[in-house]
Amino acid sequence: MPADAEPKAAPKDKAKLGIAGLDDVLGGGFTRNRLYLLEGNPGTGKTTVAMQFLLTGAAVGERGLYISLSETQEELQETARSHGWDLPTGLTIYELIPPESLLDAEQEQSLLYSSDLELGETTRAIFEQVDAVKPSLVVLDSLSEIRLLAGGSLRYRRQILALKHYFARRGATVLMLDDLTADALDKTVHSVAHAVIRLEELAPDYGAERRRLRVVKYRGQRFRGGNHDFSIDTGGVQVFPRLIALEHRTKFSRDRLTSGVAELDALLGGGIDSGSSTLILGPAGTGKSLLAIQYIVAAAARGEKAALFVFDEELGLMLERMRAMGFDLAALRDQGLLTINQIDAAEMSPGEFVNLVRQQVDEAQAKTVVIDSLNGYQAAMPDETALILHVHELLQYLNRQGASTFLTVAQHGLVGDMKSPVDITYLADTVVLLRYFEALGKVRRAISVIKKRTGAHEDTIREFRITTTGLQVGEPLQGFQGILRGVPELVPRDGDTGLLDGDRS
Repeated sequence: MPADAEPKAAPKDKAKLGIAGLDDVLGGGFTRNRLYLLEGNPGTGKTTVAMQFLLTGAAVGERGLYISLSETQEELQETARSHGWDLPTGLTIYELIPPESLLDAEQEQSLLYSSDLELGETTRAIFEQVDAVKPSLVVLDSLSEIRLLAGGSLRYRRQILALKHYFARRGATVLMLDDLTADALDKTVHSVAHAVIRLEELAPDYGAERRRLRVVKYRGQRFRGGNHDFSIDTGGVQVFPRLIALEHRTKFSRDRLTSGVAELDALLGGGIDSGSSTLILGPAGTGKSLLAIQYIVAAAARGEKAALFVFDEELGLMLERMRAMGFDLAALRDQGLLTINQIDAAEMSPGEFVNLVRQQVDEAQAKTVVIDSLNGYQAAMPDETALILHVHELLQYLNRQGASTFLTVAQHGLVGDMKSPVDITYLADTVVLLRYFEALGKVRRAISVIKKRTGAHEDTIREFRITTTGLQVGEPLQGFQGILRGVPELVPRDGDTGLLDGDRS
């Protein structure tokens, strides 16, 4: 829009920030004709959020004004170019710096920064620019400069109040940025602002930085509380709202799903129910991934879509290993029946992962979800308590969408008393236990079901083997006791022991 054109009347709805996740957290965006505070240390993404806010308004014909007391116009334009943005004519960047004459070597003062300007002159320059542009959306960057000019808390507060009333009379929605470099403990603007959003950047011991935001306050507006992960990518900020499972419920038919292995289905009382979660526990190498993938193949045979999230194993190696057993996952992916996601726990925040799962279920309509493994998920979130809460919300959400979820957990040790890195057995609807045991001079594998909320299941222990054609599950082991300890004893009795390969004592 040309600078001399009449500004378009501001719509009555909320001013959106153009960041879908953040607008959702804020209950739709900013209430118009109010003053807002966006605070965070340098590098947390304040400038990017502010520019998206103005660009979103410009896209619907609103005038925006970016008043910069800290960054130059060239730096702001370079930020926009790095995200692939073209600044429209309806967006004005006003760089509040000393005129070039003040930087002339012949002048009495050779260098004058904005902090050397009198507060009254700075305020007057801001007012003149606002009166000239007549914006409906304003960004003021940053309050640290005004705080330094004010010199004291009382004068600073009065200046912010004056700005608030000035902008309110002109019907502008104002976003003030604070980089917390002058006084991080000063909460003066918190009481004046209509809403306060805090951005944070966390530095883990290993891996990429993690960013999160929190709405500290929002007067007269319901918002999504707590911390929400976000990332800064090419194209802008992406916010991943904290998942609340109670907000998502769909109607679906609860069906009994089979695996394609008759003995496994018998062990599970006929199969797994749709809209339920299954936890597969066992030490490394017992076949947890293969067992979960068996249900992916069965879902594909029914014409249903599935999603596989791989944390631990290199994807190419997994595809080759499964192909050798007759499971061509790459072919299922090419047919559109399976989405395979390689997850790097060091680079992806828990909130981003949950958002990725939701996309596969909501948009791709995946009905079978496999997370392999929860150990990798935990690596993305070292806080065990937070992990349990995240998994609880994720499983509840998936159950309410009618998706069948399979999670694998690698336990420490090989035989005997093994420990899990985190205990979520109480969260899962079904718990399948895999074990090694020694019998007749061979290392064997055993499978049992220790929990199933949605119906009856066998209380037996069956042997199973991993063959070139997939899983092979035998009859219940009748001739042993102590299998789950890893070193069973042969019980003298007549009849079959249940061993798969025909070895008998």
